[in-house]
Amino acid sequence: MTAAVIYIHGFLSSPQSLKAQQLGEFVAAQHPDVEYIVPGLANNPGEACQQVDQLVQDCLRRYPGLLGLVGSSLGGFLATVMAERYDLPAVLINPAVAPHNFAEHFIGDHRNPYTGVDFSLGQADIDALRGMAVSPTASRYWVLVQEADEILDYRRALDFYQSSKLTVEAGGDHSFQGFDRYLPAVMDFLQLA
Repeated sequence: MTAAVIYIHGFLSSPQSLKAQQLGEFVAAQHPDVEYIVPGLANNPGEACQQVDQLVQDCLRRYPGLLGLVGSSLGGFLATVMAERYDLPAVLINPAVAPHNFAEHFIGDHRNPYTGVDFSLGQADIDALRGMAVSPTASRYWVLVQEADEILDYRRALDFYQSSKLTVEAGGDHSFQGFDRYLPAVMDFLQLA
C-alpha cells in the first residue's frame, strides 16, 4: 500500500452505509495500492472525534502526505476538523456545518439503525461539538450537496465552504443520490490515484 483514504460516516450511520460500500468497492477495484479505511465510530461525537484523530495519526505515520478524507453529514464535519488539524484534502458529502448550533434537538435517547446500539446524547455532546469548530481552508475541500437534502440545509455548506470546489445538484436527498458517479473524481481530487 502506498496511500490511504478514510471514509468518515455520519451520525446514526456505520461502515455499512451505501456510500461507504460504494467507495470501498471502487478503491479495491481501481486503486488496489490504496488502503481504504472505514472505522465504526462511537455514537457520541466527542468519542468519534478522538477515534478519527487517532486513526489519522496512525495513517500519517504509515503514509506521510498520502492520506485523504471523505466524510458524509456529521462525518463531513469531522473530516473538516481533521483536514484543518493535519493539512489534508477532503471530499465532503452533504456535510454538517456547525452542528452544535442545531444538535440540541438530538439530546435524548437514540438507537443506531445500522448497529442496533442504544445510546444517549446530552449537553456535554453538544459542548464537545462546539469545541471542535474550525474555519475551513478553501483549497482543501470539494463539497457535494443536493438541494433536496431533508436533514441539513445545503445553503449552510455553500456559505461555509464558499471558496472551495462546490458541486450543487437539484433534487436528491441527504444520502446524496448517485454518489457513485463521482468516485473516479473523488480519488483524483484526493490526489491518491
